[in-house]
Amino acid sequence: RRLFLWGRVIPMRGVMIWSALRSIVVDRTFIIVATVALAAGVILYKLKGLDAVFEALHDDLRVFTVFVVFLPAVLMLASIVEVMLPKSVVERWLGVGSGFKGIAVATFAGAFTPGGPFLAFPMVLALYRAGADWAPLITYITAWSILSLPRILVFEIPFVGTELTSVRYLSSLILPPIAGLLAHFIVRFYRPPEGLRD
Repeated sequence: RRLFLWGRVIPMRGVMIWSALRSIVVDRTFIIVATVALAAGVILYKLKGLDAVFEALHDDLRVFTVFVVFLPAVLMLASIVEVMLPKSVVERWLGVGSGFKGIAVATFAGAFTPGGPFLAFPMVLALYRAGADWAPLITYITAWSILSLPRILVFEIPFVGTELTSVRYLSSLILPPIAGLLAHFIVRFYRPPEGLRD
């Protein structure tokens, strides 16, 4: 499909990309972060000169490259997961009526989710769009943050040993369900926008 815009006929796909970019640029959070970053750059320039600014930008280039390379891939993965997950199954196990069962399933799923934020957060988005409720989603991301077994086996045990890891893990088991229950009550007073489901 094509659309007539600014005197030219352009593909609808181009319009969708342009619309997405425009919504990012005019987003209030983006404007605030960009303003703070620009102000920090000006302060750095005033204090330490142009060489320091270039050094800071050079250090950030690696992080920027990681985002450019991996972010489209993980967002595509989230879209694939969203399509593959049956909406009825997600709503039954993690939906509004799932109750403590949904919190328990989310705790288990979060603890066994491998990888870093490039996998976990797109999974949260995919589950949300598939019909998951806020309480299980908060539980999931909390469990992934503090109970991730792959991360514990690869990093924590080799560095600090099994004793400290065991105490830390056992003392943290109750935290994801608590976070989910708190989220369940918080959304009664503050209902987050539903725009992400689109």
